[in-house]
Amino acid sequence: MKLSTKTRYGTRILIELALKLDQGAVQVSKIAASQKIPVKYLEQLIRTLKLAGIVKSVRGAKGGHLLAKKPEDISLGQIVRLFEGQIDLVDCVSSPEKCEMASECMVRHAWYDVTKALYEKLDGISIAHLIDSDNKKSPGLPACPVSLE
Repeated sequence: MKLSTKTRYGTRILIELALKLDQGAVQVSKIAASQKIPVKYLEQLIRTLKLAGIVKSVRGAKGGHLLAKKPEDISLGQIVRLFEGQIDLVDCVSSPEKCEMASECMVRHAWYDVTKALYEKLDGISIAHLIDSDNKKSPGLPACPVSLE
């Protein structure tokens, strides 16, 4: 399974807003510069996040965007479902009619279990968890462009 740029950038936007939670609304241009996301694309992602009730906008001179939920109430599972829809590792997990072997398939239940475990793991990781100082660096992983200012 490979996640789209929308999901990856959407997550980075939420991390940026969570990191700047105490600074008030954050302008699109500042998020775009910090996260290296093109402004037009970022605006599309913000719109999706607003419609989902995860981000809210503030108008005016000090306007910008804020989290509409606490960082601990936003999970990676929510973000993946928002931008990708429900992803199953194989079609027969949610649509057995798509496979003529579904009723006698010996591996279908394993794919179901793995898909379920994946979403349980994603649902258990919040934006708050991602910005927790103990989780900012993982050994063996390359640096990530998330601003930690």
